[in-house]
Amino acid sequence: LFPQVLLLACAEDLECIPGFQQKVFYIEQPFEFTEDQPVLNLVFDDCKGNNKLNFEVSNPDFKVEHDGSLVAVKNVSEAGRVLFVHARSEHAEDMAEILIVGANEKHGALKEIFKIEGNLGIPRQKRAILATPILIPENQRPPFPRSVGKVISSEGTEGAKFRLSGKGVDQDPKGIFRINEISGEVSVTRALDREAIANYELEVEVTDLSGKIIDGPVRLDVSVIDQNDNRPMFKEGPYVGHVMEGSPTGTTVMRMTAFDADDASTDNALLRYNILKQTPTKPSPNMFYIDPEKGDIVTVVSPVLLDRETMETPKYELVIEAKDMGGLDVGLTGTATATILIDDKNDHPPEFTKKEFQATVKEGVTGVIVNLTVGDRDDPATGAWRAVYTIINGNPGQSFEIHTNPQTNEGMLSVVKPLDYEISAFHTLLIKVENEDPLIPDIAYGPSSTATVQITVEDVNEGPVFHPNPMTVTKQENIPIGSVVLTVNATDPDTLQHQTIRYSVYKDPAGWLEINPTNGTVSTTAVLDRESPYVQNNVYTALFLAIDSGNPPATGTGTLHITLEDVNDNVPSLYPTLAKVCDDAKDLRVVVLGASDKDLHPNTDPFKFELSKQSGPEKMWRITKLNNTHAQVILLQNLKKANYNIPISVTDSGKPPLTNNTELKLQVCSCKKSRMDCSASDALHISVTLILLSLVSLLCKLFP
Repeated sequence: LFPQVLLLACAEDLECIPGFQQKVFYIEQPFEFTEDQPVLNLVFDDCKGNNKLNFEVSNPDFKVEHDGSLVAVKNVSEAGRVLFVHARSEHAEDMAEILIVGANEKHGALKEIFKIEGNLGIPRQKRAILATPILIPENQRPPFPRSVGKVISSEGTEGAKFRLSGKGVDQDPKGIFRINEISGEVSVTRALDREAIANYELEVEVTDLSGKIIDGPVRLDVSVIDQNDNRPMFKEGPYVGHVMEGSPTGTTVMRMTAFDADDASTDNALLRYNILKQTPTKPSPNMFYIDPEKGDIVTVVSPVLLDRETMETPKYELVIEAKDMGGLDVGLTGTATATILIDDKNDHPPEFTKKEFQATVKEGVTGVIVNLTVGDRDDPATGAWRAVYTIINGNPGQSFEIHTNPQTNEGMLSVVKPLDYEISAFHTLLIKVENEDPLIPDIAYGPSSTATVQITVEDVNEGPVFHPNPMTVTKQENIPIGSVVLTVNATDPDTLQHQTIRYSVYKDPAGWLEINPTNGTVSTTAVLDRESPYVQNNVYTALFLAIDSGNPPATGTGTLHITLEDVNDNVPSLYPTLAKVCDDAKDLRVVVLGASDKDLHPNTDPFKFELSKQSGPEKMWRITKLNNTHAQVILLQNLKKANYNIPISVTDSGKPPLTNNTELKLQVCSCKKSRMDCSASDALHISVTLILLSLVSLLCKLFP
């Protein structure tokens, strides 16, 4: 006998709809499914004759005969919770779902599997309304509306009407369900999507003709049965994994995880993973394996094959497939690409391309003289490839340095201190190369990681060198012309060439010096003046050349600093030289005079200020010393408006002292209303001294 079958799909369509005519079945599992004993009949119609119709069952212990009978191929005591049957013809394909519950779970099966509250077929309340839970497969085909269930009222009140409410009826999304108010038949108006809404909780009431509630409300649960209508999706890409070369077999590289929007409690969302393609396929077409359940990608080749330096490329791309339905052929699939990079480790030491390098450099020159080349099979983007060079022998004077070219990895050997051919014409350096990163254990630097550099120094005609340089000497200013300042000394570094040296003046800003071209004696050609603008801080600087007899000749430059000692050769000067005073001034202190001297102490202050002798019955002014450098001129009485010349002498403290006789011009002006008028004072009031000088001159002309 057939086990009890509960039909949960809608009523038969009025027109042919391609596919299974019933998509969802509910059966009780017997003690055992008997071999070749029909379980139920499946009806598939592609509406065009079912040409080349084939069936596939998710459980290999079952099959579907050509007449649609589902039978066991052997005695089966445990078939699981669900079976899926996939049908395909020349014109259509579809899938049916068979839900299996044990006999002792009959009344609680729907609640457990579909999470429906209440017991199937048992009223929830002792009321006249019987609202049995409704199960509806998602993605049903038109036409709509479809009848999906019926509500029964045991009290046949005349004129009573059924009324349905809740989400999906009069609440958003509105209009999905409706009820025949007379018969109580519930229908769905369009296809449902379980992934959008899996359950609807409706309420049914019975009203009279006036709309008054007679019975209810009673809860009506509608559950949407999942269909396998969502493909697995990889949402977390890009997927990039790294594995170190030489890693042991079974090393986990990365995890790939897909998402399926179908019901996670069914095989519709039960995913299995598989590698569809590996690029490249060498050294093995199966370098990696993916755990079908977890999605972990691991290495499956030996560490020897996982050698980055022998691979075509250190990057592998795997096309990963995720299939639902537990990986069965009827499952939907989604794919993603996993990129796996083989990371380098320092398992190859750098090696010089040859054991000996040659270099030639001219003496006295600095800079790069040779590039040392190395080979390294490790990844150029890592410290396992980048080279570090060290001079381990032949560089006691630290004349050489070596640095790594970051682009080429070559060692740039440089001269940092000029070499001297006369000291050494040849140099031999021993250089080693290592990596920035340490080598892995069991790998060591060998003989090829050291090299010799032979350096030849070429002789160059070097310019003579002054000793010392700069040269310093101290002389008094004003020494006689032709005096010897000093004799310079220059030598030729090219001791093996036996060259002669000639001297010449290079820079002599004041033109005071000359040099003997043969022996280097420097003499004066003019008076040395410490107060000259060419002298800075008492030092006069001149440059001389020493020229050898080479071809072409080489030149050396020497600097001479002459420190000039001061001599009292400058008379003091007086300032100011003009003063003005009002003819009716009450303050007769006319002016404060200051003195300065170009010489140095002790040939300057203290200065001595004096008035020349005044003649006449009355003295008109006097001078008073204020300090070592200043004195004050004071009138002894008011003077008439005129110009006066006051004779003053100022003497420095040198040995011997020098005196400057000068005159202070004094203008006596009229002052009215805070204005000084000196226009009428142009007439010179001749001093007594000038009158006497004029008389003497006149007498000399009369009596020659």
